[in-house]
Amino acid sequence: MKFISTRGGTSPTSIDTALVAGLAPDGGLYVPERLPSPSEQLAYDDLAATAHAVLAPYFVDSALRDQLRDICTHAFNFPAPLRALTSSDAWLLELFHGPTAAFKDYAARFLAEVLSRLRQPDSPPTTILVATSGDTGAAVAAAFHRRPGFNVVILYPDGRVSPRQAHGLECWGDNVRTYRVAGTFDDCQRLAKQALSDSELRAQVALTTANSISLGRLLPQAAYYAQASARFHAEHGTTLNFIVPTGNLGNASAALVAKRMGLPIGEIVLATNANDVLPRYFDGADYTPQAGRATLANAMDVGAPSNFERLRYWHRDDAELRAALRAYAVDDATIQQTIRQAPQRHGVVPCPHTATGLHVLESLHERGDARPWAVVATAHPAKFEGIVEPLVGHAVEPPPALAAALARPAASQPLANDYRALYKELSP
Repeated sequence: MKFISTRGGTSPTSIDTALVAGLAPDGGLYVPERLPSPSEQLAYDDLAATAHAVLAPYFVDSALRDQLRDICTHAFNFPAPLRALTSSDAWLLELFHGPTAAFKDYAARFLAEVLSRLRQPDSPPTTILVATSGDTGAAVAAAFHRRPGFNVVILYPDGRVSPRQAHGLECWGDNVRTYRVAGTFDDCQRLAKQALSDSELRAQVALTTANSISLGRLLPQAAYYAQASARFHAEHGTTLNFIVPTGNLGNASAALVAKRMGLPIGEIVLATNANDVLPRYFDGADYTPQAGRATLANAMDVGAPSNFERLRYWHRDDAELRAALRAYAVDDATIQQTIRQAPQRHGVVPCPHTATGLHVLESLHERGDARPWAVVATAHPAKFEGIVEPLVGHAVEPPPALAAALARPAASQPLANDYRALYKELSP
């Protein structure tokens, strides 16, 4: 199978080349030429085996084809449980059981395994450049920390992540450098894309990305949607619908990939915070990126979602895309109210991002939608204790891996919102 750019200016290439490059040479995002069916019957009680079945068709021509099962075993070695809520016909897909307590852990670990095995022993070190709105950077840092042959450079918007998120971005050292950018996540993302498209810089430094623009982030995330939907269908005899909290659209795009691969997935609904570029578009307005606004659900503070380019590529026109997805915006006051009421209404304590999904679920129920829905829980609430604990009235204990990270010293460097400043830091 070959992989092509959403912009059509790059020759079809192998998955190995696409994974190493991160961004296509023409500035577009890599996509597979087609979305195939899984290679085998899903063993939906085993996430790693499910991941292998989903990913194997994409790796049929890869140098890693015979190593893929082992890669999946290493990357998907913690669960993605589908937990019943106390709401009728509603579930929570918990994706926060990894080392940094966020859904980004699955794909970051997969990408780290893949790039490590593709790397030639005598190659110069590869720099993984990642822009983060709170969780991606920590997941990438954890996945690549102390891996021989790799350096990690994290860009995050100064003052726009939670204190525990910031600590999780800054507590690694060794081969990980963290920069606080004087700007928004969209500024960080713009700087990263500019570096990845800079042929002069890339002639000096082996550079790639672990953001959701990377094919190595997109494809593995389809695995947990495949497992959850296949298990649900086997147990209930019907399709499961998903509500996906989203900012940069990577996780939502993975849900769409799983659905188009033939998994029993019903409707996919997007939940955003007050950054409402997507809801306005799906309501019929032109797609108009805007400056990101700071909200309580900070990991979704995105005004120009990169993966929208993939969504547009996969649909003939705006009408077809709008028919495929819906999106709803949730403001901070509603996020707070949802967190406060969630223990009694749903039997869970959510993070602010998951709360946007729970509110959309409540809105659907109020409109009489009785279909089975799963809200995607993207992060552990303990990462946002300053927001969550006052609302639920008790402490939220961090899971062991997060507690260990919080116990380590943290350090970062300021960075101007200027590409010349980033170029200076990246160049030899």
